[in-house]
Amino acid sequence: METLPTLSCPSGDEFRARGSGCPGSRARSGSSRNTGSGFFQLLLPGVSNKKSNSAPPPAQLSKIKVPAPQTVLKKEKRQSSSRFNVSNNRELQKLPALKDVPPADQEKLFIQKLRQCCVLFDFVSDPLSDLKWKEVKRAALSEMVEYITHNRNVITEPIYPEVVHMFAVNMFRTLPPSSNPTGAEFDPEEDEPTLEAAWPHLQLVYEFFLRFLESPDFQPNIAKKYIDQKFVLQLLELFDSEDPRERDFLKTTLHRIYGKFLGLRAYIRKQINNIFYRFIYETEHHNGIAELLEILGSIINGFALPLKEEHKIFLLKVLLPLHKVKSLSVYHPQLAYCVVQFLEKDSTLTEPVVMALLKYWPKTHSPKEVMFLNELEEILDVIEPSEFVKVMEPLFRQLAKCVSSPHFQVAERALYYWNNEYIMSLISDNAGKILPIMFPSLYRNSKTHWNKTIHGLIYNALKLFMEMNQKLFDDCTQQFKAEKLNPVAMETDGPLIEDLQMLKKTVKEEACQAQKDQKKDRPLVRRKSELPQDIYTMKALESHCRVPKSKVAVQEALV
Repeated sequence: METLPTLSCPSGDEFRARGSGCPGSRARSGSSRNTGSGFFQLLLPGVSNKKSNSAPPPAQLSKIKVPAPQTVLKKEKRQSSSRFNVSNNRELQKLPALKDVPPADQEKLFIQKLRQCCVLFDFVSDPLSDLKWKEVKRAALSEMVEYITHNRNVITEPIYPEVVHMFAVNMFRTLPPSSNPTGAEFDPEEDEPTLEAAWPHLQLVYEFFLRFLESPDFQPNIAKKYIDQKFVLQLLELFDSEDPRERDFLKTTLHRIYGKFLGLRAYIRKQINNIFYRFIYETEHHNGIAELLEILGSIINGFALPLKEEHKIFLLKVLLPLHKVKSLSVYHPQLAYCVVQFLEKDSTLTEPVVMALLKYWPKTHSPKEVMFLNELEEILDVIEPSEFVKVMEPLFRQLAKCVSSPHFQVAERALYYWNNEYIMSLISDNAGKILPIMFPSLYRNSKTHWNKTIHGLIYNALKLFMEMNQKLFDDCTQQFKAEKLNPVAMETDGPLIEDLQMLKKTVKEEACQAQKDQKKDRPLVRRKSELPQDIYTMKALESHCRVPKSKVAVQEALV
């Protein structure tokens, strides 16, 4: 049976809105769907609804007032709200405090306050409306948080459906559309997140529900009637919220539910898998991937040994393909943590994991390549020596390419591996295979790389190799110099030279073919001795050139 480490519960004080934003798009009302004859009556007052054979009177275009175009101001940050069904009756009556009534009446008053908090308000179109009643709801939520935190035996059986209903009414709603669905990807370091306008109430609802789940009086056997698969599915849909404060509360809430409801664990993992599948293969856009991976990191840490087959499939088919999504930087630390947790649980998974990373290795995205190097070092920190032998050759071939990278951060990050003591011990035990792979790249770039910092790091790596095995180092040096002095050997030693040889061969073949085609298409000319000898013919022959000199020169240069 798997155990579940705890996640720290976020407090309300940890989240502060960064600056003020402009209200976002409003929910469309039903009245905006008027179509048909009413629309034409608005523009053409003379048009009647009655059917008639006569032609309608001409419109007086001069009376039509075309509204002036409105200037749209670009906002740096958008503060929007989800589409809430705002309650019609929003006039709340302030109820007495729970501590001021007799204990026998507290349960009834508690339920009244929970039902009162099911009233929803408008925070977008008119933020200053219903301020008095908004404050009544805020005060009631705040009081109930304190009430269930500091009192025992207050969560009785009739309270469960009321709490779950109040949470569902306030939280389960249609999220606003993405602030930039088709533009550049969201950069958490540069871009401001979209904040939820109704957060003053939503935050307290989250805090209350968390205190409810964490209370010593909470009984999962009673709550499972109301916190079911449908509830979990709606909760997971909220992870796509753009507000990071809400996603943080959702992370803790889902973690508590996973820990307390054993019957929902497999369902939660399955639905998270579905979110990842859609993200990888369909949308490539979801705001809550980092938070879901953080939850999974805690879940993986509690997996019992030996690992089930479904957990191994999850690693190979879900977690590893997450590396190929273009927005990897948003969630990579959490993803790397999950992968390393799996390898610490089962070292036999090392080979498929490393080979998958090499398969998804970035070709042209240097910042992403640095992320892969970071993760690979974390994997090498926990790798078993027996597993290292299986992957060392393809792994160090990739490291040799990284050392040769013209992007100095990629080369620098790869060379930092030689500062890791455990990695150096693995290299030392297998120097006979690793040094011949790494030596050409290290030696060549020690002289040719444009960045002086890279020169120093390469000399450090070469020095460590030399101290590790002097004889092997000398052999690699002699072999490299011999290949450098032998042009034939050097030309057959790299894909770049092979490409040049193929290019030369292709150019020669095309030049010969062009010369044959030219001879074939050239009109027949009688020999000079057979032509009549007149002055005009002699001048024409002297000025005529049968074969272009440029083509002859190209052909001679390639031979």
